[in-house]
Amino acid sequence: MPSTTDASAEAQTDTPIVETAQGKVRGRRANGVSVFKGLRYGAPTGGANRFRPPQPVEPWAGVQDAFEYGHQSPQMRSMLADKGPMSEDCLRLNIWTPNTDGAGRPVMLWFHGGGFEAGSGSQKVYDGTRLALRGDVVVVGLNHRLNVFGHCFLGERLGPDYAAAGNVGYLDLIAAMRWVRDNIAAFGGAPDNVTIFGQSGGGRKVSLCYAGHDAAGLFNRGIVQSGSHLRIQSPEHAASLTDALLKVLDIPPNQADRLLDASVDALSAAQIKVMRETRSRFSPVLDGLTFEAHPFLPEAPARSNHLPMMVGTTRTELSNQLSYQEGVFEMDEAEMKRRLAKFIPAEDVEEAVTVFRAGNPDAPPSEVYFTITSARGYVLDQTIMAEQRVRAGAAPTWVYQLTWRSPAEEGRKISQHTLDLPFMFDNVAYATHLTGPESDETRAMAQAMAESWISFARTGDPNNAAIPDWPAYDLAERPVMLFEVPPRLAHDPHAEERKLMARYETQQMGRTLHR
Repeated sequence: MPSTTDASAEAQTDTPIVETAQGKVRGRRANGVSVFKGLRYGAPTGGANRFRPPQPVEPWAGVQDAFEYGHQSPQMRSMLADKGPMSEDCLRLNIWTPNTDGAGRPVMLWFHGGGFEAGSGSQKVYDGTRLALRGDVVVVGLNHRLNVFGHCFLGERLGPDYAAAGNVGYLDLIAAMRWVRDNIAAFGGAPDNVTIFGQSGGGRKVSLCYAGHDAAGLFNRGIVQSGSHLRIQSPEHAASLTDALLKVLDIPPNQADRLLDASVDALSAAQIKVMRETRSRFSPVLDGLTFEAHPFLPEAPARSNHLPMMVGTTRTELSNQLSYQEGVFEMDEAEMKRRLAKFIPAEDVEEAVTVFRAGNPDAPPSEVYFTITSARGYVLDQTIMAEQRVRAGAAPTWVYQLTWRSPAEEGRKISQHTLDLPFMFDNVAYATHLTGPESDETRAMAQAMAESWISFARTGDPNNAAIPDWPAYDLAERPVMLFEVPPRLAHDPHAEERKLMARYETQQMGRTLHR
């Protein structure tokens, strides 16, 4: 390892060099930070490594350039993926650091969204430059295996060597955290002060790290953004998806080893067909090895009760996804109620509309629809997660909701899914399609949210000068930080909405979705 003096001198060059446990890497310094892209934290996952736990990187001689993002996991091309290449050589991470000087800065390790089937850590809104500078923190983002490449349950078909195949995408996260533990000090970070955070599918991944024994000791706290994951797939359901995959590929069940030689394109196309036909996804499995119990039901995982957590949602998460439904912004009251019956029992629809309209009597049908469905699909799960931790006597849990109404698209999506990203990353310029043009309000939102995320990463407590006093969650007062302009603390906001939704179970794993 270079000495602190040597590292500090190198950090002032345009191409700083850092020595990792595997070999030296060269990054670029720009805009006040040193950036290292596409670093391997695991070996390529194709060939003999397909469907197997991540393998270590082979050491190298000389210096490797770390100038470009690495490949992303194979997936369907969509807004969730970047425009870069996809391959099974996707175990890559990116680092933004103020300086490679051995200063021991807090580390913020980001898990990208896209469920367990899509996404990439190199989206522009995830750029860690401004967050690293604002908080004097080291920001790390990563790619890992997704969909069938990360979560194909094969133990029953291919034997013990593939017993973990249903969860190797999650085990990639573990490998990345171990890489951070072993190497981040050389990039100016503190291996004993690591916050994992993620939104949507990334929040689900953070949730799983609180439950999985492999993650123990690898992080100090987590932020679950719009992705409280309470239950995972049963082995029976996961096996049925594997069988459906074999059928699509015309592979007899007793020849499942042919999956090891199938092309990336064939596997990708087949998993998309299975997903559409079964209305299900390849995702983490209750395999008895990686996961011995569901993450937060029937109780919070005791192994992580000592770790603090931030958890929250936006007010109208599903105004993002449901806005693509035909006529959703033009529907009348009757049509709204008809559509709501797909999410809650038909006999509860009238009551739900009355309860949710109480705080906003002039809301158009589309906004009422988005608010109720979001409460059912996101806010309920977030509430259950927080309640479970309080009941378990866990370390403090801070709950928030983003309630700022975005002016983008004439304000019709209100506070949609992903609206938090440009604020807590301080990257509004990259996401004006979500926030509208930069303004005093967007700057205020970035100040409040980015500072709260940074404070939590630094100390395990999100309180800071940009927000009012924010107590940890409890079941009596239920304090929630509402991120709007200005931010405000509310005790049990939308209490009647919460009580109505409390009559339902989580929708996760398709248990109670009314159709």
